Amino acid sequence: MYDSGKGAGQAAQSKRKDARRNQQTLLDAATAVFVTSGVEAPVRDIAAKASVGIGTIYRHFPTRADLVIAVYRHQVDACAEAGPALLTTSPTPHAALGRWVDLFVDFLVTKHGLAAALQADNAGFDTLHTYFLDRLLPVCTQLLDVAAAAGEIRPGLTAYQLMRGVGNLCIGADSDPRYDARLLVTLLVAGLRQPH
Repeated sequence: MYDSGKGAGQAAQSKRKDARRNQQTLLDAATAVFVTSGVEAPVRDIAAKASVGIGTIYRHFPTRADLVIAVYRHQVDACAEAGPALLTTSPTPHAALGRWVDLFVDFLVTKHGLAAALQADNAGFDTLHTYFLDRLLPVCTQLLDVAAAAGEIRPGLTAYQLMRGVGNLCIGADSDPRYDARLLVTLLVAGLRQPH
């Protein structure tokens, strides 16, 4: 005898997996578009990158602020998860730190449009900033500690100092095409090396 309840449950679970996968695809596409074109990029560009219709985006994210916040959280989570993975796949702890800082810079490029997208929602912005610090400071601390323990970088730099410094180097990069924040960030990370 066929158990229709079991079949319905599996179908619902499969549908939820598909919805999560679709949302992940949209967030990946939106992240890529925001990094290259800013948070004001047309929704049609995101839809084209994700190979979906515009309606699909609005079904998942009814407002631009919803989309920007979701991308922000998505990038924070990706940065947090990347740290430990980079430590195991990079040739050295310093290389892992450099690759992680590159991801952090991509995140910062998107983050600059967040304040405008949230407008007067200070509580929402504060909540996201706390989320950002809670997720990323421990990861950056781990990367710095491992690199310092390996004798590759100078000890004593805190994650907050490095992240704040990288953030300050990225300010203004979106408004001045002559300014190359990535070059300066690369020099900063190279300058962390312990002299031999």
